[in-house]
Amino acid sequence: MGKMKFERKTKEEKPVLAICYDFDKTLSPDDMQAQGYIQSVGYDIPDFWKESNELAEDNDMDQNLAYMYKMVEEAEGNLVFNKKALNDYGSKVALFPGVEEWFERIREYGKSKGVIVEHYIISSGLKEMIEGTSVAKAGAFEKIYASSFYYNSKGVAKWPAQVVNYTNKTQFLFRIEKGVLDVNDQGINDYFPPEDIRVPFRNIVYIGDSDTDIPCMKLVNTYGGHSIGVYNAETQDKTKVYKMMRDNRVKYYAAADYSEGKELDLLVKSIIDRTAANEALETLHYENKKECVEADKQNSEKEKRKTDLIISLENSKSFANTHAVIQELSQIPKWTSNEIEDLMDAAVYNSQVRSILHDTDVKAFYQTLLSGMRRIKGNAKRVRDELEGQDSE
Repeated sequence: MGKMKFERKTKEEKPVLAICYDFDKTLSPDDMQAQGYIQSVGYDIPDFWKESNELAEDNDMDQNLAYMYKMVEEAEGNLVFNKKALNDYGSKVALFPGVEEWFERIREYGKSKGVIVEHYIISSGLKEMIEGTSVAKAGAFEKIYASSFYYNSKGVAKWPAQVVNYTNKTQFLFRIEKGVLDVNDQGINDYFPPEDIRVPFRNIVYIGDSDTDIPCMKLVNTYGGHSIGVYNAETQDKTKVYKMMRDNRVKYYAAADYSEGKELDLLVKSIIDRTAANEALETLHYENKKECVEADKQNSEKEKRKTDLIISLENSKSFANTHAVIQELSQIPKWTSNEIEDLMDAAVYNSQVRSILHDTDVKAFYQTLLSGMRRIKGNAKRVRDELEGQDSE
């Protein structure tokens, strides 16, 4: 079976800030299924959820799989349960104040600060319904991670294709971090050097409303990102955000009013401002680090060459070779004390070198070495004495 190729996002020249949203009660005041679908199959909303949760409990079943099964089951005989129907239900989902204009406005603000802002949905709700919302149709989201159905050849929903629950939500944050967005792309497990990470966790914002968002919030917090709890501005019920704040799940909370100039708008813009300043410093850090690594590489090569030249001098068997090696050695400005000792040994123990110690280039090289020594002893003294004896002749 051939390896599939997936499109991946790579690191941008400008910093990327990924804002990730839960959907129900974060962007919308109520569960999306409760805004048309449940009523259309003849259920009271509390009864539908009660039966769905009992189905999960009685069968050791994931609650999201249970509600998806129940949606398919209850649709039989009531409606054609296909993607279009779910998109239509999605188009009727109510949104909190300001949501319609939010995504483009925040993107534009980011652009003005040199930051690329991307919006992502990570929801236990239904992808097909979210895709039917006005904001999704307008291209608000880079990617929608949500539960979705498999459709048969007639286009009817038959089976869950993807289930997103509160624990597996976190995998999508890692996908966003690395730019490995396709849910089937196993590249999520590949190692990426820190400087090649597309969206470091410090540049991830997670906005949610309840306990189901806690794993994502905790992960984002742990790695230096920004988690925001939202509450319904109409009811002003802050019970959940207070609990999340007490438990250190969120850094901030605000009313779910996405209008310009409101608390949430100003908060996210402040995060964008901070991202711009912080990433300028991070860029400088990585540039310095890269320069240092390159310098180390060059130094390493120079050190290797120095060692090779000393060995060449020690083993030189011809005048021509000795002069060539001395010429190259003379271009090197710094020597360690051990290297100088080796060079003095070569001048004493290699008779071929010693016999031309008086030649201009060889003499100049050794005199330079001697002039830089604080204490002259051993073979260095023997070389100095020989050179000075020749000087006096």
